[in-house]
Amino acid sequence: MTLTAKTIVLHAAWAAGLALGLTAAPHQPARAADGPALPIVDVHIHYAHNAFEAVPGPQMIEMMRKAGLRKALVSGAMAPGLIEDGAQKLYALAPDLVVPSLRPYRKYEDLQTWFRDPEVLRELEERLKKHRYAAIGEFHLSGENADTAVIKRIVQLAKQHNIFLHAHSDRDAVERLIKHDPNVRILWAHGGFDTPESIGQMLAAHKNLWADLAFRTDMGSDGKVNPQWLELFKRFPDRFMVGTDTFTLERLHYIGEHASFARGWLKAVPKELAERIAYRNAQALIDQVWSKR
Repeated sequence: MTLTAKTIVLHAAWAAGLALGLTAAPHQPARAADGPALPIVDVHIHYAHNAFEAVPGPQMIEMMRKAGLRKALVSGAMAPGLIEDGAQKLYALAPDLVVPSLRPYRKYEDLQTWFRDPEVLRELEERLKKHRYAAIGEFHLSGENADTAVIKRIVQLAKQHNIFLHAHSDRDAVERLIKHDPNVRILWAHGGFDTPESIGQMLAAHKNLWADLAFRTDMGSDGKVNPQWLELFKRFPDRFMVGTDTFTLERLHYIGEHASFARGWLKAVPKELAERIAYRNAQALIDQVWSKR
């Protein structure tokens, strides 16, 4: 099964489980008995042209604020004919909340071909000149596809513009990206849907690699945390962060539920570590590229 096919299956299964388990959760951020809700920096929100047609920008901003998000890394696709992508539209509405990322897709079919398409690269370069972004991605990339001329140029662009890459990739592709530039910063989407053991090996080997936990339900549940994950979090306290992954229009309405879900399992994590995973790590990564531009 290819990475893309595996992703579709995992997304569908996870979304079904989430719908059963979280639809009753409140949209307002849950508050602990001893204080306000744990802030969240969500590093995996997509808001493409079809999204802002379905969920207008002001409504989207309101949903994120109600969820208790301190910041959100929001990706917008390169829709043909649109000067501003969705991420830029939201950034204009709420620059204190939204941090834009640029997804290198013009249409859904690009997911299978973008990494070898010079026209995608040309459009990407133009967008990076026109607008402010913190990252390129989230993009889908597996194995030897990370060795194309387009990808090598994108790694160069990350360095040139002082931004990081948000890669939905298998371990092989991540390692190939790093070979192109050992200093490239990579946020590994979903931790590659890999095992805690494998993720730990990658984090130990690469100092500029972080992992988002979007679509990972194996960390724990309300008030409980998987011991394997807890051990990994303690080994790498500054390398994990949370995200919703709004890969469908319906998922835009799950931002509040996801924030509540994250706060639920983080209750079983030591307070300082929980704060790191919930928002401090993401804020630190964003500050590396955002505050210097």
